[in-house]
Amino acid sequence: MMELTRKGEYAIRGIVYLAQQPPGKIALISEIAEATDVPQTFLAKIFQSFAKLGLVQSFRGTGGGFLLGRSPSQITLRQVVEAVEGPIMPNRCLIDEGMCDRSARCLVHPVWRKVQGEVGKILDDVTLEDLAKT
Repeated sequence: MMELTRKGEYAIRGIVYLAQQPPGKIALISEIAEATDVPQTFLAKIFQSFAKLGLVQSFRGTGGGFLLGRSPSQITLRQVVEAVEGPIMPNRCLIDEGMCDRSARCLVHPVWRKVQGEVGKILDDVTLEDLAKT
């Protein structure tokens, strides 16, 4: 993943909105969708992925909705992006070392590894707490 898909963009919008809510306030999926201009059914699927990973808590029934699964300072942008986009991959050769028969002697392979590491570090350094403030 080098280019963020629409799914990734929607995921970030939705969870940042959640991080901007007062602590303990449960937000309805319809409210989040409307506030972030994201289709509700699409956002519901994204939030199901978040719930499986503990990024959000899901509450069913009357008064149901979503709440951050932990403090906004404990959720990184990388966790959010990778929850919906999968691991950061600047080149397909990093997905599976055996995918390319040149990886052992490829001069660019270490560069892709470095790019992957740097992008990961940048996304790890940004939390929902940071994003909710701006």
